[in-house]
Amino acid sequence: MFFLKERKDINVGLEKFRATPNAVLVDVRNPSECKYGMIPGSINIPLNKLSSAKKLIPDPATPIFTYCTNGGRADRAAKRLKRMGFVNCVSLGGVTGYKGQVEK
Repeated sequence: MFFLKERKDINVGLEKFRATPNAVLVDVRNPSECKYGMIPGSINIPLNKLSSAKKLIPDPATPIFTYCTNGGRADRAAKRLKRMGFVNCVSLGGVTGYKGQVEK
């Protein structure tokens, strides 16, 4: 028997992001995936380049919200950021459920 993981609603998560002062929204998809559009206000730090986050987000207390295509990489990125010393990291899941506009 197996259990299906409950899918996160990225739209609910984005409400929390927008209500959090000084929060950073990080798209962890590859640049080739981002060319189709990113959530406005997000920055792209691909999962395989996450070590560069400390240069872009120097304060480890900065709230960080991650997203990707379906949620798996966003979950891994939030965990990795915590191991890097960031104390407030949340995975929003996948952009496939996003209902807003995108920036190109």
